[in-house]
Amino acid sequence: MRPEDIPLLTAPGAPALHGDLLLVGLSTPDLAEDTYRGGLHRVPLAGGAAEEFTRGYRDYAPSTSPDGASVAFLRVAEKGGTPQLWVIPAAGGEARRLTDLPLGAGTPVWSPDSTRIAFVARVPEPGRYGSAGAAEAANAPRRITTLDFRFDDVGFLVDRPQQLFAVDAAGTAPAKALTSGHGEPEGPAWTPDGERIIVAAKRDWGAADTLNLDLYAIPAAGGAPELVVRTEGEASHPVVTADGTVFYLGEAYPGTQSVARNTGLWAAPLSGGAPRRLTDRETVDCERAAGKPVATADGVLVAVRNRGAVELRRVSPDADAAALSELALVAGEQGVVRGFDADGDRVVCTVATWDSYGDVVLVTGDEAVRLTDCSAALREAGIRQPVEIKGAAPDGYETHGWVVLPEGDGPHPVLLSVHGGPFMYYGPNFFDEAQVYAAAGYAVVLPNPRGSAGYGESHGRAILGAMGTVDADDVLSVLDAALERSDLDSTRVGVMGGSYGGWMTGWLAAHHGERFTAAWSERAVNAWDSFIGTSDIGWWFAEAYCGTDPAALAHQSPLTHAHKISMPFAVVHSEHDWRCPVEQAQRMYVALKRNGVETELLLFPDEGHELTRSGSPVHRKQRFDAVLDWWSRHLPVK
Repeated sequence: MRPEDIPLLTAPGAPALHGDLLLVGLSTPDLAEDTYRGGLHRVPLAGGAAEEFTRGYRDYAPSTSPDGASVAFLRVAEKGGTPQLWVIPAAGGEARRLTDLPLGAGTPVWSPDSTRIAFVARVPEPGRYGSAGAAEAANAPRRITTLDFRFDDVGFLVDRPQQLFAVDAAGTAPAKALTSGHGEPEGPAWTPDGERIIVAAKRDWGAADTLNLDLYAIPAAGGAPELVVRTEGEASHPVVTADGTVFYLGEAYPGTQSVARNTGLWAAPLSGGAPRRLTDRETVDCERAAGKPVATADGVLVAVRNRGAVELRRVSPDADAAALSELALVAGEQGVVRGFDADGDRVVCTVATWDSYGDVVLVTGDEAVRLTDCSAALREAGIRQPVEIKGAAPDGYETHGWVVLPEGDGPHPVLLSVHGGPFMYYGPNFFDEAQVYAAAGYAVVLPNPRGSAGYGESHGRAILGAMGTVDADDVLSVLDAALERSDLDSTRVGVMGGSYGGWMTGWLAAHHGERFTAAWSERAVNAWDSFIGTSDIGWWFAEAYCGTDPAALAHQSPLTHAHKISMPFAVVHSEHDWRCPVEQAQRMYVALKRNGVETELLLFPDEGHELTRSGSPVHRKQRFDAVLDWWSRHLPVK
């Protein structure tokens, strides 16, 4: 894959299955218009090419009504537009628009009787963000009294809180807000009688700063929120079954100590009572990004992170702290499940594998069939299969990762690429960055050190208060294991990474600089002291990982050790990054420049922390071009 192949990255979203109707939204980067486009497609269950179901500028998040008559979905009508809720007959026909909200609508959820749709949406203060109101209100000062007041790629929260809405599916009346205040409700789920909507929301409806999320019931006809489940930490993605059980994904932790906690599947009675954890805290880590649990006759389906893969697993509703080995594997082995649904005995999921950016898979019994081939053009452009790497740290701890090799016999120059998080992971699936670098002639080493997710909660929490110790050892041990290959050049190695990976890049450059030719540090945390007061999550995240002692915070900051860096060092950042604010890059750049280091500062306008994954297609290509230009100058391919 080359930078100009970004338009080949067609990605299917979460599937929606009802009877024989299987729908999925496809999203494709458009370099010419610098946007993402795609419509809903119907995927034949018996095989054959997917058929266009809608033809909007960008349509996604399909949801079929329980009676099977209608499909709700989100549509962005034009470049720069906001997603609005639309409905179309399941048999095909004209789509009708149900909402016209200033900041757009969220994923639709049908009521049991198929007459209403619930969703969440942000509600701007009058006059702000294009809403009706006095002209001077658009630029009025924001009055902030909480620590949690803005979020990366969302913006300020205090003047556009998220609320729960419901709308008549027939479009006879405008959507109605069912909540107010700063509870930030999310993930709506109807009760079986259609009288209430369950949401996850801030504890005590946001009355005080908190990371805790509890489950509340909101009367569908309007009324005050009612606490249903007080969690042991936080909840998300609730679903309610016919017997009155609420299943949800949740984490348990005290206070703000939420980092590196495995997400489990929990259950609680809708009528009230203590929640119970169905999955083992240490070995089972559910992937919230893959979507809500799905209750079936055979058990509850959840996506689980496992050594780089995200697998679809089945959990018994009667389970009690079931270990990963006790959960039946449904799909996703050596792949990444990104969304799933079920109807009867049929399960569908979107899965990314080493040779596919994402495809729809049908599982019936023990048989799994890939129904789409969205990455045929990508494979034709060239995809390299990751090779598993196992090593051992100096303390004997077993380490794990991957290497993506270029064509040819080598020996190839090497790029050590460290992931963000740090409670994230690299998997065996297609990774556009590694593919681009391998196509340019580099062997790309992808480690999952202690601190990463998917290897047990104790693995993830091993670096708390000790960043730059065992995690650095593990990263280097995976690199050393890869360098044992004769087709890799151990004398020509570069280091790079983003977010925590950018932090690790600065740390390794300062403490193990003799091992690397040059460095590329992107959207990095470089100084914990200023991160605490400038990052959207700084007020709790820094303490959870590094503690509160100023000396410890300084020691675990790459900026403190910048004077030890002498190699060429690229500092790359987005101007609107609120997760790792741009001052993190500026401080590192200035320190290196003043020390006489060969350094460059590359800033991307109008982008946040997610540039490499969901930023503008043009910026993603420009970034790839800049990465390859940097390495061609400092680590050229012979």
